[in-house]
Amino acid sequence: MKNKFSYQNRSVADFIAAFDTHGWIIYENALDSDFVGRINDDLEVAYWVRRKVQEQNGIMADMSGTLHHLLERNNFGLKFIEQMYCDEEIRLFLGGNYILNGLNGVINRTSEHPYIRNVHRDIRTFEPHNRTLLQMIVTLDDFNELNGATHFLSGSHKREMKPSDEEFFKDADRAIAPAGSIVLFDSNLWHAAGENYLSTPRRALTIGFTRPFIKQQFDYPRYLGYDYADHLTAGQKQVIGYNSRTPENLNEYYQPPHLRMYQRDQC
Repeated sequence: MKNKFSYQNRSVADFIAAFDTHGWIIYENALDSDFVGRINDDLEVAYWVRRKVQEQNGIMADMSGTLHHLLERNNFGLKFIEQMYCDEEIRLFLGGNYILNGLNGVINRTSEHPYIRNVHRDIRTFEPHNRTLLQMIVTLDDFNELNGATHFLSGSHKREMKPSDEEFFKDADRAIAPAGSIVLFDSNLWHAAGENYLSTPRRALTIGFTRPFIKQQFDYPRYLGYDYADHLTAGQKQVIGYNSRTPENLNEYYQPPHLRMYQRDQC
């Protein structure tokens, strides 16, 4: 049966209504299967690179099943940004230009119990009338009740206090969706990853977008290289954060307007 939160064809009116009432919406089959396969292949390599660093720093247990900051020159990340998925909706929610706050991933396995299964929301300060962060989940496997589809307490983006676990899991809806779908949700919405009861992993990208003056979780422009901007489209430069950088010396600060690290249209 079709999920009541899912849409095959997007409209701004659907987005506005869903976000006002429920705080989230699903767009089914937004990514083609070949691209989903490419992402999953890259995810496997990226996971072990990050696990090695986590092990070196003594934090393996806390990070089980999670991957952070997947935007790299030679993986799926730049192509994903180039597609500008849900650009109109993100601009509408955040009031104009926006940047990437974090491009992360989750591999939800039966044997792993990451913190994402705790009831939480993705912003610590409750300011329902000051929108600063929008969240996106990209389903890389089918999401269903057996493999850990995300729980969302619909409408809870309008309440400040955290619900009890009993209330949350009694009333929460599930993000049931095929692989390649996109789930957008208000960062104030209380949610939790589900338990995976199957032997196969349930994989997803978890992505945050903010207004440009919000500090990124990871300095993507510096990581990719400032000169690398010459290889990017205008949309990629904007979303990755090349138009909202912080100067580190006077020479970078005193530049003509078109060369400034923080452009005037970033608000």
